[in-house]
Amino acid sequence: MADPLVQIIRLLRPRAVFSKGISGAGAWAVRYSAFGQPGFCAVTEGRCRLAVDGEEPVTLEEGDFVLLPATPAFSMSGFEPATPVRIDPKAAPTPDREVRFGRQDGPVDVRQFGGWFTFGSPDAELLVSLLPGMIHIRGVGRLSAIVRLVGEEAAREDIGRDLILERYVEILLIEALRAAPVTRDRPGLLRGLADQRIAAALRAMHADFERNWTVPALARAAGLSRSAFFDRFARLVGMRPMEYLLSWRMAVAKDLLRGEDLSLDEVAGRVGYSSASTFSTAFSRHVGLPPGRYMRGKPELAGSYQ
Repeated sequence: MADPLVQIIRLLRPRAVFSKGISGAGAWAVRYSAFGQPGFCAVTEGRCRLAVDGEEPVTLEEGDFVLLPATPAFSMSGFEPATPVRIDPKAAPTPDREVRFGRQDGPVDVRQFGGWFTFGSPDAELLVSLLPGMIHIRGVGRLSAIVRLVGEEAAREDIGRDLILERYVEILLIEALRAAPVTRDRPGLLRGLADQRIAAALRAMHADFERNWTVPALARAAGLSRSAFFDRFARLVGMRPMEYLLSWRMAVAKDLLRGEDLSLDEVAGRVGYSSASTFSTAFSRHVGLPPGRYMRGKPELAGSYQ
């Protein structure tokens, strides 16, 4: 049976890792403006405060890992009062050494290693919307170890570096998402996968998304009545079942149109449409331009028509 989480991460195509060390001592505070790209950090020593916009503030301790799939604005600080230093991550120069905040000499109160990466898919915004805004994981040593490997490889200028980093980040995402605590107050893919009945329907869709699925057929896969399945899926995942299926099919179709030398009929068949014309109509309605124009356009321009 297909693993929806792995399929989504592969389609996101994480790449272009940047990493750095950060430490703080004494009275210090920083306020980062929204960045939009996925960011991560692992605390390797001490502790600090983290307040991400839209999330409850948390205290980070040694061994903690944080993943922000779309990195909104956030503040980080020590435990002494301090006026925040404002930083725009889009404009700040890339540091070539560990960044230290607060007192510049003596022992540090916290040390962490973190960074950010990009998603190659123009559907990243849609797919990231299915994930939690902040993932805070405590006591999973594997994540800290992977972060260290990312930092070591990012610092090297060796053959195969980019490919190794892409694989490390894929592993980092999978480890983080499967270790993430499932919150009951926010719908999304992880909450859906945590429910045995809805997970069965999601895996069925991903394993055979070219099939002519209907809500009753998906309800049978989940072992629920039609109305119970529809309500439960929408409540847990945050999208109606057929809306989710359409979004996934179109994300796969975009990937096929960009990356493979396939005819329109072949693409249509691979994502569950009986003809190129019915696929073109659905694609144009969903994306905002016909597949032929999408295929001829540059990926970064095509992504702007979502």
